[in-house]
Amino acid sequence: MTDSRHALIIANDRYADQGLKKLKAPAQDAAALERVLHDPQIGDFEVEVVHNASADLMRRRIQGFFNDRRRADTLLLHFSCHGLKSESGELYFAASDTEPPLLAATAVASQFVRGCMSGTRAGRSVLFLDCCYGGAFSRGSASVRASGDVNVLESFAKDEPATGRGWAVITASDSMEYSFEGDELAENSAPRPSVFTHAVVEGLETGEADLDADGHVSLDDLYEYVYRHVREQNPHQTPKKAAELQGELHLAHSRRGGIKIVAIPSPSALQAALDSDEFLRRQGAVTELCKRLQRPELPVAEGARQHLGEVAHNEVQPLADLAADALSTIRLAPSPDRLDFGRIPRGSTPPTKSVIMQGPPLARHCVVQPGQPWLRVDPTRDGMEVHVDTATPGHLSGDIALKGVADESVIHVEAEVTPADGPPTPGPDVPDDSTPPKPPPDDKRRTVVIDPSHIPSKPKEPPRTTEDRERTDRKTPSRRAPALAGAALALAVTALAMLFMTIQRGVVAIVARADAGVTGNVEDDIRDYGALTPLIVCLITGAAALVAGAFARHDLGARREHYTKQAESGTQTLTSVAKGLAIPTLVLAVLAGIAYLVGSAHW
Repeated sequence: MTDSRHALIIANDRYADQGLKKLKAPAQDAAALERVLHDPQIGDFEVEVVHNASADLMRRRIQGFFNDRRRADTLLLHFSCHGLKSESGELYFAASDTEPPLLAATAVASQFVRGCMSGTRAGRSVLFLDCCYGGAFSRGSASVRASGDVNVLESFAKDEPATGRGWAVITASDSMEYSFEGDELAENSAPRPSVFTHAVVEGLETGEADLDADGHVSLDDLYEYVYRHVREQNPHQTPKKAAELQGELHLAHSRRGGIKIVAIPSPSALQAALDSDEFLRRQGAVTELCKRLQRPELPVAEGARQHLGEVAHNEVQPLADLAADALSTIRLAPSPDRLDFGRIPRGSTPPTKSVIMQGPPLARHCVVQPGQPWLRVDPTRDGMEVHVDTATPGHLSGDIALKGVADESVIHVEAEVTPADGPPTPGPDVPDDSTPPKPPPDDKRRTVVIDPSHIPSKPKEPPRTTEDRERTDRKTPSRRAPALAGAALALAVTALAMLFMTIQRGVVAIVARADAGVTGNVEDDIRDYGALTPLIVCLITGAAALVAGAFARHDLGARREHYTKQAESGTQTLTSVAKGLAIPTLVLAVLAGIAYLVGSAHW
């Protein structure tokens, strides 16, 4: 998330006025919410907490929070305190020095908060109200925070803000209900978050609030999750929401796992071919799906991936193997998957290393989550650049988690930040020609979405020398052998298809010769039904498949240092499958040719 994100949490649980009962939940609300909102892998907010402040300090912090913002900013304000209703029906938020008879002077009016929200230049403002209304009292075994008819949403939804793109308000309960802190709240009971805030924290922390599994927790996702959670815990409490927003507001990243792409289904004709009883027709459909899997349009490729997954589990072995081989090409394959920055002087310019994401666009589309605050990742057209913050001393060891549509992967990072005296010692994979200096990164971890289709092309570079090209060849993994192996497999499959076509047409020609009796000629029938052409194509493509596979294996053996483990494994698998298909196909094709040459003269 590139926008600037700020949160202000106001939590009051101690009051000078004896008529306002002390609350147990606000302190826990603030601590738990601050943790998940500040976590760079979840909310990535800059968080400020105001605890048990006076009314004057609350007003200052609230107005300062909304002032001097930019349109790209997202603001989140959370109240956890008593809410009081004046005789005129206006809602006030209680401060530590609030005197109920003097609400206008000693409490914060909801009108003041709404005015700050309306006047801010921030693009989006969100308000969470986990407050009691009218003072706290006990009823049965539950400690409640409110009573009275207070139209909370009406205090904020009267007018749309004058600037910015929108606002939203979510309350813990509606005007006729109570906001519960827990099943019981005795004087010596242990503090715990309220039902409402506990649902907010749990939904964000676990990622369960990501209801549509798109990798983000939107405002609507979070409200639906909190609503269900609160209603399950207490059927008498109903969260409410009011909003004026343009577009979807993402409040947090999801920890649920891989990302989701809305797939475009394959054409109906292709789906019909997959359901056909004819093997060759189904084979052609699987081959077409393999091509669609490589497409740069991610929804199209995702639709093909889903169909190929069904083929890999339900089809006969040759087609299932073909689908499985195609699916293996979209697994996450970072190269390298381990980075060692070596010894770096403390406070020096942060070093940078590049990681290339191999495979088609669908394999390069992933969510990147640095696991440590000293790691920073920036997307590039071919993968990502990894930076290390040299302000953190000592031995640094951490992981960068990658989550794609099909699987997950990890890039392990090591570095040793030493005192500033002395030059850095390159790590094992640090090249002598170090990368240009980069600006120092901030101290936050960021979740990055790598989408090759949204990254602009690189500008033209000056001509490179032979030495530059050799150095690049040492850094950039080669793709020659996997490409040859893929071509070998495609040729082998083509040869197999031609063999089936030859047999089918040959059988038809022989039947026609038998029907003609003594006047028939098998050579004429074979020519008429076109059985020789696919036989010749079969022989050529089968031989070409063996040659391409041999070249792929030779290149892999001669230039092994240029290939990653994933590329080596994939090449070996593809060439083995191609060889297993091509050799039996060629043997049968040669036998069919011999049978034709020997039998045509006598029948």
